[in-house]
Amino acid sequence: MSSSYLPATTDSIARALEAKTPSEAISILYRVLQNPSSAPDAVRIKEQAITNLSDLLRQENRAEELKSLLAQLRPFFALIPKAKTAKIVRGIIDDVAKIPGTSDLQISLCKEVVQWTRAEKRTFLRQRVEAKLAGLLMENKEYSEALNLLSGLIKEVRRLDDKLLLVDIDLLESKLHFSLRNLPKAKASLTAARTAANAIYVPPAQQGNIDLQSGILHAEEKDYKTAYSYFFEAFEAFNALEDPRAVFSLKYMLLCKIMVSQADDVAGIISSKAGLQYVGPELDAMKAVADAHAKRSLKLFEIALCDFKAQLEEDPIVHRHLSSLYDTLLEQNLCRLIEPFSRVEIAHIAELIELPVDHVEKKLSQMILDKKFAGTLDQGAGCLVIFDDPKTDAIYPTTLETISNIGKVVDSLYVRSAKIMV
Repeated sequence: MSSSYLPATTDSIARALEAKTPSEAISILYRVLQNPSSAPDAVRIKEQAITNLSDLLRQENRAEELKSLLAQLRPFFALIPKAKTAKIVRGIIDDVAKIPGTSDLQISLCKEVVQWTRAEKRTFLRQRVEAKLAGLLMENKEYSEALNLLSGLIKEVRRLDDKLLLVDIDLLESKLHFSLRNLPKAKASLTAARTAANAIYVPPAQQGNIDLQSGILHAEEKDYKTAYSYFFEAFEAFNALEDPRAVFSLKYMLLCKIMVSQADDVAGIISSKAGLQYVGPELDAMKAVADAHAKRSLKLFEIALCDFKAQLEEDPIVHRHLSSLYDTLLEQNLCRLIEPFSRVEIAHIAELIELPVDHVEKKLSQMILDKKFAGTLDQGAGCLVIFDDPKTDAIYPTTLETISNIGKVVDSLYVRSAKIMV
């Protein structure tokens, strides 16, 4: 990078655009920014140069240079309005976010910007960067630090009554509490986000986020029909914006169909006009699970989990519900298989259900403890002994009912005798 600066003119910008290599264009733009002129036209050209430079650095995956660029631009920010400064700073932070594997760098960059905004008393920008930082900390699973940051920020934003930012923060807090398995607080934060959103115009992408979170919370409460409707609303919003989150909304819609035993509808949704746009591993995974569920086949279920590990097991929302579905399917299959027997080898059951013996033995012992059926495991012989369901003797409830009635009669006689004595 040459030390001599270039004039802050449209010719310099055009020269950067015509450069043969990205490195040459970056060098030219740096030299434009080194120009000491603070004339209005020069400032406007520099703003354009910053936008072009940050785009080029992002395309070249030079995240560290983007971070240092933000530090270098601080004297320039004194020459332009605070709103433009906020736009540039948030734009550079977003550009760093688009470079893969930079989560730690983004966190350190946001922390630096927060310190600078505090020193410069740029409240509007600081609050938004702090909200971004809380989101990054949540993605990094630093939940306690993210919650501490949000708790102070929420109070401050509520005093200022900045409803659009409040929607973002409440929604983020809901996601944080959900990650910590605190469902009541997650629902309360989501309700607060909805209340704030009802008072203002919310961009479609943000409304889609709210609907997506609503669907996730309803699914967690096993209310899959309501969850499906929210996921559908989120899908429509993201699909209209061509947002990549649309495929996840569609995936969760299919999950809801499977969980309410309507797996036959999955193929129809995937082959619909909207579904065909998103055909890929995410939808293939859900189709494989739907096929396994329709055939009540645990082997096909396990094959699907193995073949689509990234789409099923690494997605915490899908994994949680599929674990529950797998357990239900396994219990139903085991109960059906052991029904004809009074004593059966565990190995034979494992062979029939096509699962490992130790896995079947563990599940049978759990079912016995949960009183799903009466029996015991003879581990010495490797057998399962099934008892007949003990018939409850009708004399006991009848006796209890009689004693209860006698008690009522005695109470009634006591009341009458008390009246006579008076």
